[in-house]
Amino acid sequence: MAVARSKTIVSDFSLSPHIDQVGVEERASRFTKRSIKKESKLNGLLLTLNMIDLTTLEGKDTDGKVKQLCYKAMHPYDAIQGLPTVAAVCVYPSMVKVAKKALDGSGIKVASVATAFPSGQAPRDVKIRDTKYAVANGADEVDMVISRGKFHAGEYNFVFDEIASIKEACGEARLKVILETGELGTYDKVRRASDIAMHAGADFIKTSTGKIQPAATMPVTLVMLEAIREFYYKTGKMIGMKPAGGISKSKLALHYLVMLKETLGEDWMNNHWFRFGASSLANDVLMQIVKEKTGLYQAANYFSVD
Repeated sequence: MAVARSKTIVSDFSLSPHIDQVGVEERASRFTKRSIKKESKLNGLLLTLNMIDLTTLEGKDTDGKVKQLCYKAMHPYDAIQGLPTVAAVCVYPSMVKVAKKALDGSGIKVASVATAFPSGQAPRDVKIRDTKYAVANGADEVDMVISRGKFHAGEYNFVFDEIASIKEACGEARLKVILETGELGTYDKVRRASDIAMHAGADFIKTSTGKIQPAATMPVTLVMLEAIREFYYKTGKMIGMKPAGGISKSKLALHYLVMLKETLGEDWMNNHWFRFGASSLANDVLMQIVKEKTGLYQAANYFSVD
């Protein structure tokens, strides 16, 4: 049924709207000029911390490294009481069971990359097994990558059906679809890939793997947010957004939150619908929170290295 459904829907993706490059870049730049006052800034920093997916995706990952990251997720900075936790810890499928046990009872989600991350260069049956393995070991969320080669070849049915197949393999786990926007090349293609992913069943659309440059940018994220808004207007279904890679400073993260609120509204201003894929962001946010609460900056070595 997925194939038949895709032939009906994907034919419309050639009609995804053309994106005005100058216009979208100009609109994105305006969000960086909003003035954020003291109390609003602190609230924004706390919200940012709660939206972060702490991530370790290295070949040298060990059980110990994953356990340490999970501790950091639950205890961002014990010197300040009442800080929120991060949203999730993201790992490879082989590390899901370790993370699940370490985070037990915390409410923090376990996310797993899958589908031959980061290249996506594997047969579909391998990608489905990869996904099912992650979910069977306890993943609450799956971050998949689209087949960019097929997308560039204009094989939109293939991309749609693959996403739909992975969504089915996720079961109850939420699916984040990574577009790898740095490889798509144009805003028009970012919009088309966003539309395909949402119609195919994505719960989130995500900019990047973090493995190539450019990763997340504000104009690209704005194109994706506007795609989410139009999809919501047409279907009534909310879709989450995750900019990932290249967001390491709290000031930039706050600009993203301004853009989120002014584009999608208050309903998306929580970690169920918005995430930052930026582990290095956490420490800068913590430094800024300490500054707002005490008036003093802490040195970087006061915070654990993820």
